[in-house]
Amino acid sequence: MVPDVILVLVAVALVVAVLGVASGRLPADPMSDPVHSTPDPGLPERPLSTDVDAVRFDTALRGYRMDDVDDRLEGLRGDLAERERTLARLRAEHPAEAAAGDPEGG
Repeated sequence: MVPDVILVLVAVALVVAVLGVASGRLPADPMSDPVHSTPDPGLPERPLSTDVDAVRFDTALRGYRMDDVDDRLEGLRGDLAERERTLARLRAEHPAEAAAGDPEGG
């Protein structure tokens, strides 16, 4: 008698759950929002090569989240390109000082 009552209750609960999900009244999102497990120090306004070592990325099911990595690398690429343009401009404006400060002489 008791096992029959338990079986009926489980069956009713299962039917209610399926109908609730099918009607949209019960949310059934198999992919929940990602949870960040590591603190992101980000990159400072003027990153140095040592700052790159401090950047950490959350891992996803199959490794790093590619969009996070791509965003950080784009920012770093832009900052470094800006520095290279500034350095080239300053070297062009002051070639004697640039040659004196360059250990390779070029």
